[in-house]
Amino acid sequence: MSITSISAQIAVVPLGHLMAAMITGRVFFEGKKGEFTLNPGPFNVKEHVLITIFANSGAGTVYAIHIVSAVKIFYHKNLSFFVLGFGWAGVFRRYLVEPAAMWWPQNLVQVSLFRKRRPNGGLTRNQFFLIAFTCSFAYYVFPGYLFPRLTSFSWVCWIFPTSILAHQLGSGLRGLGIGAFGFDWSTISAYLDSPLASPWFATANVAVGFALVLYAINPVAYWLNIYKAKTFPIFSDGLFTSTGQSYNVSTIIDSQFHFDLEAYEREGPLYLSTMFAINYGFNFACLTATIMHVLLFNGRQIWELSKSAFQEKKMDVHTRLMRRYKQVPEWWFMCLLLANIAATMFACQYYNDQLQLKWWGVLLACALAIFFTLPVGVIKATTNQMLGLNVITEYIIGYLYPGYPVANMCFKVYGYISMKQGITFLEDFKLGHYMKIPPRAMFLAQVVGTVISALVHLGTAWWLMDTIPQICDRALLPADSPWTCPGDHVFYDASVIWGLIGPRRIFGNLGYYSAINWFFLAGAIAPVLVWLAQKAFPDKHWIGLINMPVILGATNNLPPATAVNYISWIVIGFASGFIAYRYYRGWWSRHNYVLSGALDAGLAFMAVLLYLCLGMEHVSLNWWGNGSEGCPLASCPTDHGVVVNGCPVL
Repeated sequence: MSITSISAQIAVVPLGHLMAAMITGRVFFEGKKGEFTLNPGPFNVKEHVLITIFANSGAGTVYAIHIVSAVKIFYHKNLSFFVLGFGWAGVFRRYLVEPAAMWWPQNLVQVSLFRKRRPNGGLTRNQFFLIAFTCSFAYYVFPGYLFPRLTSFSWVCWIFPTSILAHQLGSGLRGLGIGAFGFDWSTISAYLDSPLASPWFATANVAVGFALVLYAINPVAYWLNIYKAKTFPIFSDGLFTSTGQSYNVSTIIDSQFHFDLEAYEREGPLYLSTMFAINYGFNFACLTATIMHVLLFNGRQIWELSKSAFQEKKMDVHTRLMRRYKQVPEWWFMCLLLANIAATMFACQYYNDQLQLKWWGVLLACALAIFFTLPVGVIKATTNQMLGLNVITEYIIGYLYPGYPVANMCFKVYGYISMKQGITFLEDFKLGHYMKIPPRAMFLAQVVGTVISALVHLGTAWWLMDTIPQICDRALLPADSPWTCPGDHVFYDASVIWGLIGPRRIFGNLGYYSAINWFFLAGAIAPVLVWLAQKAFPDKHWIGLINMPVILGATNNLPPATAVNYISWIVIGFASGFIAYRYYRGWWSRHNYVLSGALDAGLAFMAVLLYLCLGMEHVSLNWWGNGSEGCPLASCPTDHGVVVNGCPVL
């Protein structure tokens, strides 16, 4: 769970009005060039938006923190560095902010909270928000403390407590999640953002992709024992030996923190669960599908926008109004970008013993980021689905520079986070575009917010790692512990697969999973089929709603996301985007996005309160509802003779 900027958007309202009432209105250096005042007048909506953009720059997590946690916790090494990567927002504003077609669905949640229209009868938005916020705040005490089993309500396992098959099918956290549901907003919105902000066609595409992977391909591959699937759990992000035991990664690392080939040959090859391997294949397919989809469906628009850079073009009302403000010059972005690239290259050279990455790796990562920002940004701006570059960055540097796990992680951060940061910038610019905020003020708020956020995240991460015993160690932590770090586990596993051992020995000509590379070709072909179908049947408008990058990239978060995250998200998305939108359009238009913000904010405030009051004091309950989901056999192998602790031997 991460705290979104909506929490800050809500919290700042009383603080803003209080400061406007309390702070002096005195004008300093009056009549001089440096004249200013700390209180320019009543707290207004533009100040509110600007503070929200400032908070949004630091919402979520800082991706580079995963490097620190992976090296310190899993590799048991020390690492000390700080990296700030900025993206390419200035270059792509023309393509991803100004066009009306790039509408950024997630922004509508925040826009709806800024506006205070009174409907014809019924509750105002503020009244509805306060009711929903109070309910969300009060309710989270149940899944967050009193009844954590609500996080994944996997009732199939309870009916068949000794059946491995039933646990595999019914577990929402370690199985296929059939019948499982999360009665917890943090479960629902943890990895795919709010389902209430997702347009129905995008939710439907995600549902198709999820069903294709988890309920069609994965079960067939498992029960046909493809890639020795039955030797490993049906759903796992773990690293295994050929006998189904956890792989001892420390044995294949030499004293210089490099790959030890002789030790690897003694230890044997590394294996993945079939689900994990197939999911990497869908990551490959999503990458090529994104490029082909944007070329086929958005290529003409991009070309027209490129030509319009040198001539006057027709602008929508938002763009026309925003032109009244001083724009952020392109050279501001370029100077910031070049300064960060130079600082990163210097850090990689000066701290090469720790970071392992060469200077040319930084430039290659930046080239990948700028190439993919536009196609990934188009998908995000129209469907609210964020497609990552993490796998392709790992793949490329793993081939070019194998045996160096930290170099692989750094390359992924420089390639992926700079693109993601650019898209966050662009999303905030679109929010400011809707709310008519001066671009230069937005730029300053984003830069300062990002710097402060990075420092706070880094300090908090070090504090948690030093104060919480066995943090991220699943073997030693209680089953219901909130400190299992699913995202960090996947980050670490990826560093072993792509960085330490290298893709050539996993997915290349020396690897067991080389056939997975065919997914690259499948992903490139899939959007072409949709495009041809649309041309052949122009009257079938539903064909145009098929988005192959979203379908193929639907399970990019799986793992660390689990079946119950997706199932719950899809159900709520269907209830909002289809049922409420179609049959209760008036209610949906007034309250849908407000409800999304209220649920996020109520959850965030109660989660912080529970941790400060009970978590830090180690006050816990011990009863049936406080345990895990109750599916202990879901991770058991089903092949004959495989011995795993806690599992029956077949």
